Amino acid sequence: MSTFTQAAPSAPAPAPATSRPRLVGRPLALTFLAEFASLTSFLLLVSVLPMLAAADGADSAAAGLITGALLGGTVIAEAAATVAIRRFGYRAALAAGALLLGAPTLALLPREPLAIMLAVSFVRGLGFGLCGVAAGGLTALLLPPERRGEGLGLLGIVSGVPAIVALPAGVWLAGHHQATVVVAVAAVAGLAPLAALRWLPGGRPRPRAGNGPVPGGGGAIRLALIFAVCTVAAGVIDSFLPLARELPGGVASAALLVEAITATISRWQAGRRGDRYGHVRLLIPAVVAAAAGLAAMIWLASPAAVLAGMALFGAGFGVVENSTFALLLERLPEAKASALWNLAYDAGYGVGPVAFGLFTAHAGYPAGFALTGVVVLAALPAALRERRERV
Repeated sequence: MSTFTQAAPSAPAPAPATSRPRLVGRPLALTFLAEFASLTSFLLLVSVLPMLAAADGADSAAAGLITGALLGGTVIAEAAATVAIRRFGYRAALAAGALLLGAPTLALLPREPLAIMLAVSFVRGLGFGLCGVAAGGLTALLLPPERRGEGLGLLGIVSGVPAIVALPAGVWLAGHHQATVVVAVAAVAGLAPLAALRWLPGGRPRPRAGNGPVPGGGGAIRLALIFAVCTVAAGVIDSFLPLARELPGGVASAALLVEAITATISRWQAGRRGDRYGHVRLLIPAVVAAAAGLAAMIWLASPAAVLAGMALFGAGFGVVENSTFALLLERLPEAKASALWNLAYDAGYGVGPVAFGLFTAHAGYPAGFALTGVVVLAALPAALRERRERV
């Protein structure tokens, strides 16, 4: 015993651990792939199905119903996803979402009437809503808390690539008389998350010891509203910028690409900065940047102003995307935070174009974009209050 006591001090003391925890393991990488596949399936057909309906003789209102059915199913599923995940677990919810997203798509391989397209779109929306909430919740669950913002930023990159690639690729293929190829790829991509299920956590959400969510239902609603106001603007830009007659040819496509790229990059950077300095500190400058970008759209006839405005809006929007999700995870369990965030996204994205279309019918596009910037600024008091409560 005395020998052991004498020898113990000579043993070198273990060095304190200074390395950060690993960010991406196999389960998280597979969750990212599931998110990528479901988004690819969703976006490939967002514009293609209305195109096919119009080619078959449907008017613009009837073709627009397809997008409405898709988003309607998505919002319903997002509202119900928390209950489904609590009862059946993440893996079951993701499996159900993949089946609903991919399998009905096969019914579109032969050219079908509008009623079939509407039904398939609604069911696909249900599947996409379940996949989005389950993948977001799993991502938050699998990330180390001290690197959560950075991990959510990586999820933003995974989500941004399909928006940059799949959406225009679907339109291009369909325009070259290969709509069946787009439908087949969308079906396969929708079902792809099933291949990852065996390596993903299958249990129901449980409180996290030591890093559980803090109370604050009112604060969670406030964060969702901040995000929803910004997604109103995103829906307006994506839906109406290509229709603005004041824009010189080709500028709209370039501007939308600039917006998508800057939003993806800024979302990733916001995660890294938020982990270091606090996510709430980024909200106010992000809201201001997004509003300023929309203000630049007053000069629609100037390509430089439009491209600069879309870069500024994309940068602000990407930060708001990441920061609101990270802050929601500090207030709510993973599944609830993911469901509320996704619901805010799709609700705002759907409402914005409807209101914008009614206003611009009388006031014109420059005034409509300027008013949208004012709407974004309406989120500033909520962002200020969030900062006062946190800092």
